[in-house]
Amino acid sequence: MEAEGRVVLVAELGGAVVGCLTTSVMRVLHRPAPVGRISMMVVDETVRSRGIGAALVRAAEEALAQQGCYMVEVTSNVRRADAHRFYERLGYQRTSVRLAREL
Repeated sequence: MEAEGRVVLVAELGGAVVGCLTTSVMRVLHRPAPVGRISMMVVDETVRSRGIGAALVRAAEEALAQQGCYMVEVTSNVRRADAHRFYERLGYQRTSVRLAREL
């Protein structure tokens, strides 16, 4: 993943892994600079609401900024209302609809 420019962040608490986040960078013609994406994040349910997720997101934003990204986006399943509220509290806005189809 590192060879592809992706960042993998791991959160530990008391020596145990309690969270993980990965990023990717997209270069597209319709944006003035690369767009960073939080492609996956999970925090153990037993330690949520302690700032671990927010710390992972901040670290990802910093890493993506260092890679030249001018914005960060995240996708989240439509059923994950708690996750949507989490990102909105961090300043993320609903800007588009993502459609997918398995091949």
